[in-house]
Amino acid sequence: MRKLVVLFVLFIAISAIAQPSQFARGADISWCTEMEAGGMKFYNLDGEETEIFALMKQIGMNAIRLRVWVNPENGYGPWSNKADVLAKARRAKAQDLDLMIDFHYSDYFADPGKQTKPAAWEGLSFDELKEALASHTIDVLQTLKDEGIEPKWVQVGNETSSGMVWEDGRIDWNLPDNERWLNYVALSNAGYDAVKSVLPNAYVIVHHDNAIHDNVWYYQAFKQYGGKLDMIGLSHYPDWDQWSQTNTTAAANLRKLHNQFHVPVMIVETGYSTWDESRAENVMKDLFEKMTKEEGCVGILYWEPEVYGGWDAPLLLEDGTWQPGTNGTYGENVVSHGAFNAYGQPAPALLVFGDDSSVITEVYQDSSAPERLFNMQGMQVDDNAKGVIIIQKGNQATKVLRR
Repeated sequence: MRKLVVLFVLFIAISAIAQPSQFARGADISWCTEMEAGGMKFYNLDGEETEIFALMKQIGMNAIRLRVWVNPENGYGPWSNKADVLAKARRAKAQDLDLMIDFHYSDYFADPGKQTKPAAWEGLSFDELKEALASHTIDVLQTLKDEGIEPKWVQVGNETSSGMVWEDGRIDWNLPDNERWLNYVALSNAGYDAVKSVLPNAYVIVHHDNAIHDNVWYYQAFKQYGGKLDMIGLSHYPDWDQWSQTNTTAAANLRKLHNQFHVPVMIVETGYSTWDESRAENVMKDLFEKMTKEEGCVGILYWEPEVYGGWDAPLLLEDGTWQPGTNGTYGENVVSHGAFNAYGQPAPALLVFGDDSSVITEVYQDSSAPERLFNMQGMQVDDNAKGVIIIQKGNQATKVLRR
């Protein structure tokens, strides 16, 4: 009987750490299907080819972010449309990874410098535009829900610090306060209400592009003119030289937002050049150390870490044509924030994103017993195993990262 109790206690202890952490540790890997179609492969720390979502889970992540474009087929290709997002969401669900959906409300990347209206929405009245935005949101989310996939978080717009769906939803700084916010807020709320009609329990995120700015004023105005949100999302790309200071500033600004609006805040995008892998690892360690101390911070997601080997997406040129992917378009030569090494394996900066919750101690077992190793799913593994490993010996169980 005593032996059964001992085994039960050990099982509970090992299983407990396999449960997803409340703190979201994850990545936006939206480019993965496009990369795979081009022949790119991904490998674990042993050099074994590994399905990318399984690899994210294997290194200890618990969340995935996927962007959605309206009709990217208009020029870019069949990537990040509804069908592509559904295919990736199925893979995330198969690995029991929490899911964030990031609506760009564009046919291509939306950011502070461009919030291009989808081609299909040109010529619509403002009321028709709100309806189209809501219908698109509902269509994508209902498609996921019908497959048993319910995103935990939904962004209504990507980096909307200058509004979205230009020109209708642009925040025009030349207008008086009571006019400049109205259209953007109306569009954002149309997205919010659409999300809630399908997923009433999802957190709806309004996303600002720069965590090192004090953005309290932005969200104050957004709320003042009727804006709805459940969570604040921030992008944070640490400075190359002053990375520690920018991490400190981002954490302080996150704290201000949480204290002012009493909602959770997440770093929904981060990254750092891995030209110097050791430096990049230290930057991400510093970011996690500072952000996990903030009561209001609920997660950190790396943006497109799977980029490696000079892979580049096509580039939309100013004349409206597309340049095929070549070194220097996106990939590591310009974005340079990919966190895989040259062999297609997770680099040290990405391994920081693995679950590092407190180690297990005082698990009862006969002290003469040999050392045993377990993976994060509680299965016993051999001594050559790499990644996040539980080493259990005697009455101690310790979590380590083996490379």
